[in-house]
Amino acid sequence: MSKIIDLSKPIQFNKEDPWFMRVKIKHKPHHKAKWLIRIIGLPFRLFPKGFIGWADDTIEKMGVHATTHIDAPWHYSPTTNDKRSKTIDEIPLDWCFGEGLVIDMKHKADFDPITIEDIQEFLEAQNLKLEKGMIVLIKTGRDQFNGTKDFHKKGTGMSKEATEWLIDQGIKVMGIDAWGWDLPLPYMIQKAKESNNPDLFWEAHLVGQDKEYCHMEQLVNLDALPYSGFKVAAFPLKLVGASAGPSRVVAILDE
Repeated sequence: MSKIIDLSKPIQFNKEDPWFMRVKIKHKPHHKAKWLIRIIGLPFRLFPKGFIGWADDTIEKMGVHATTHIDAPWHYSPTTNDKRSKTIDEIPLDWCFGEGLVIDMKHKADFDPITIEDIQEFLEAQNLKLEKGMIVLIKTGRDQFNGTKDFHKKGTGMSKEATEWLIDQGIKVMGIDAWGWDLPLPYMIQKAKESNNPDLFWEAHLVGQDKEYCHMEQLVNLDALPYSGFKVAAFPLKLVGASAGPSRVVAILDE
């Protein structure tokens, strides 16, 4: 018997989301379809008993990065190690299912990047070991702000070096419960301007220029997981040519 834990946020309109994240879905009630059914050829007299039409819905606006999603290498750069980067429909599906491992970084302060040492110290303290093909989930606790107007402004994030280190251990897919993989976007912009340093902005994402990997953003519910002993399924929508795919990410625990 297995227990399934949902690690994905609900997809719905939320007025508190920043404008670039807002989702708009039009819900069409059952009775709205009856005239469409009549137009395509079925007379009302042949409608099955009790049938008033079918419900339908249209996604009118949803960016591929607006909800829980997996970023493809194409998102980071058009090339990876001088070869054309994979779009989301091109990533191997066996990357998207594997043994899961939670790395608990809830103690990290906002804007304090997660380092190689942070990860190694956690693994050693918990007697955990990374294995090739694992899906690594970075728990920061910032999913508590998911759905609030300041979600993208809060949190810790992965450093360039820590991202590279995970990839070098054989990790192809990793994820975080913050808005983004790096430190918060407004903070990175501010620090790049203050220091006049072009190497600061998006440094962890840009590891993908040289090392092929995918990361997930806006995970939720990582507190419901043990640190190890579960599998993760994270299959993105097969959007041809896209930079990311909204995903229903779940953890599977044997009971």
